[in-house]
Amino acid sequence: MVNIRSLDPSASPLDYYGSELRRLREDAGLSQSQLGEAIFCTGSLIGQIETAHKVPTREFSERIDAALMTGGFFSRLVGLVLRSQLPSWFQEYAEMEAKAAYISTYQSQMVYGLLQTEAYARAVLSVEQTDRLEELLAARMERQRILRREHPPVLCVVLDEAMLHREIGGPEVMRAQLEHLLSFMHEPWVQIQILPNGVGEHPGLLGSFTLLRFDSNPDLLYSESYDSGHMTVNSRVIRERSVGYARLQAMAASPQESAKLITSVMEERYGPGAVA
Repeated sequence: MVNIRSLDPSASPLDYYGSELRRLREDAGLSQSQLGEAIFCTGSLIGQIETAHKVPTREFSERIDAALMTGGFFSRLVGLVLRSQLPSWFQEYAEMEAKAAYISTYQSQMVYGLLQTEAYARAVLSVEQTDRLEELLAARMERQRILRREHPPVLCVVLDEAMLHREIGGPEVMRAQLEHLLSFMHEPWVQIQILPNGVGEHPGLLGSFTLLRFDSNPDLLYSESYDSGHMTVNSRVIRERSVGYARLQAMAASPQESAKLITSVMEERYGPGAVA
């Protein structure tokens, strides 16, 4: 007799997802193999998700909703499941990021997570997260859904020019990433600026930071260290960082000049036949 793992639905969003999937599948009178066949996957995958051994994707959830006619239940739940896969110290920030009306960020090392391509994000995360790479990658891609909402947040990004030259994932991945940045240049709610190497000392020398503004909550500052993140709503700190960010924007190239700089680096360094 098959030993079916008993889940505690209250243990985690993933356990709750798995227990509900099992319950609704059984209510529909379907075996794991039958449901897998209906949504074009294996019965084994259904079993792994039901026992919380594998994290579901959004596409999987949408197919499950269609097959079991659950009215979008799993599509709504999967966002919570994927967010729970983020490092515990980052989860609260991701939740606040999803609620923000305005996001202003300075990034000194890499492209901001909301603007990363999947291949670029995979290369970044694979440096230290090989065991849970797929789960963390899915969670990062899920964060980007806020940019596809009917009313997305206003997003202002200042990227250090060094980021353009830091080859992450290889030339093809970098070219695609820079093309992705350029694709946002005509979006009225996105502003991307490059801080040139030649500016010398600037307010971002202490590291990357992000300011979140909300329609009805206090402003929030987020900064990140090696293995933790720090959030504060201290008005003095927020004011100082806001002034610092305004200075960074003033020192950075205009969005139009930034687009030219991104294009130049992309074609010269990562174009067909380019040598890194």
